[in-house]
Parts: sequence; structure tokens; C-alpha cells
Amino acid sequence: MTRISDLLAKGPTWSFEFFPPKTPEGMASFDQAVTDLSALEPAYVSITYGAGGTARDTTYDLVVRVNEQQAFPAMPHLTCVGHTRAELVDLLEAYREHGVENVLALAGDPPKDGSDPGGDFVYATELVALAREVGDFSVGVAAFPEVHPRSTDRATDRRFLAAKLNAADFGMTQFFWNADHYRVMVEELAALGCTTPVLPGVMPFVSVAGARRMSAMNNTDIPDWLQERMDQVDGDGEATRQLGVEVATKLIGDLLEIGVPGIHLYAMNRAQSIQEIYDNLGLRR
Repeated sequence: MTRISDLLAKGPTWSFEFFPPKTPEGMASFDQAVTDLSALEPAYVSITYGAGGTARDTTYDLVVRVNEQQAFPAMPHLTCVGHTRAELVDLLEAYREHGVENVLALAGDPPKDGSDPGGDFVYATELVALAREVGDFSVGVAAFPEVHPRSTDRATDRRFLAAKLNAADFGMTQFFWNADHYRVMVEELAALGCTTPVLPGVMPFVSVAGARRMSAMNNTDIPDWLQERMDQVDGDGEATRQLGVEVATKLIGDLLEIGVPGIHLYAMNRAQSIQEIYDNLGLRR
């Protein structure tokens, strides 16, 4: 397969993110979306991991299957929360045996009830080190343009983020609604001597309630103008989806003007919105 670090060294990449379905119907939608979006020739795709590792087996199966069936590699998300070192070693070794060369190393979210999730690791940097030890993976880590929701202050957040990125091959951001957040983050990282490429994550939302809920969870600011537009389409599924496409298209245009190492689009296990974004930007061959 192909290492993402090598792809980034050649120029900007376009990639998509999927999540592991929970039902047979969801799996059919996943398969259809991957098939439809393969025509856009992504550099790679990523597949997320359930909270606390709840979708570990499904993520593993999907990553292996996509790698075997598609011309582009699939990168698994992998979290520390709730896993022993031995479990993580076994999973990384299994990925290597199936030719997987890329992994996104995440700390993971603690249980919502505040209970101890267990596990041997706490920080993503520990998982990065383990991936390096187990195999020659190309390792990515997460970045929050508006600082991590559990950060105590911005300066500390940026120092920790720079250290994490310096240990990895690339970063991928949580979604955001204003390109200036990404631009300022990159400038702050550069001031700390960190030049690791960070890919902006862009979410063409399909639900007003979902976009607001996830924004609140991640401490992501929704601009007043977007709140007003969301109010106008709330309750109309297709109008909401079209607004998500419009907002994502504009955001990507702003990011391309800044000059980014790539664009990572949240596919939401659907193809239509991404296909329309590609058409809006004149990207579809």
C-alpha cells in the first residue's frame, strides 16, 4: 500500500473520512459511498473508531477490506482509551500483516459518566511511540484549531500540540467553521518550530442539531451568520444538506487560498455532498 507521509511529500492530498456502521443497512450505505467516491480518486480514506474502542473489530474489518478492494489505502483511527498495551500491539501487528501502513493515533474520549476507562496509555504520544515500535507506520495525530476542549490555556495547548506533531508524520484537525482558526494555529505552531503538515478536516453537515451538538462537544465556535442560516433550514433535511455543501465549499476555497497540505472531508458515509463539493470546485474529472 501507500504511506500517507509519502503522498504528502508529493503535494496536496484529497481524502475522505468514514465511520463504522452499526446495522446491515448502514453497512450497505458505507459500501455504496466508498464505491461512489472511489471515482473521485482520493489519495486515501480514514475510518473512525468508536468511543472507548467500541467499534474496534468493525473498524479493523473495514480497513482491511477497503485496502484489499480499492486502489487507495484506508487508515484506521486508533485510541488509547480502554486498551491494554498488549491489545494495541496485537491490533497494530494484525494491521501490518494485512499491509496497512498508516494509522491515526488518538488519545480517545473518556467515558461520559466520568468512570475510569482503564488501559495502559493516556496520551496519543504514547500510542505514536508504540506504533513506531511495532512497525514502520506512517502515523498521524489529531489537532484542534480552536484548542483542545480540555486544554487549560492556549499557550499550553499549542506547546503540547507541537510536541505531539513533532513525534508524528502529519496531523489532522477536528472540523471548524472559519479558515482563520486553521491559519492562526499553523502560525502559532510555526512560531514554536513545528512544521509538521496538518490537514484541515472539513465537515459538510447534514443535520443542524448534529452540527451544533458536535460543535459544542469540541468547543468549536459557530459564527453568528452560520447560526442564522442553520435556523432557516432547520427541519428541512435537503435544505440542510445543501447548506452543508455550500459552507464546506466556501471553507475549502478559503483554505486553498491559504495553502494547505491537503483537504480531509468527512463523508458521513454518503457520497452526494462530496460529489457536489467536487463539482462546485471544478475538481471532478
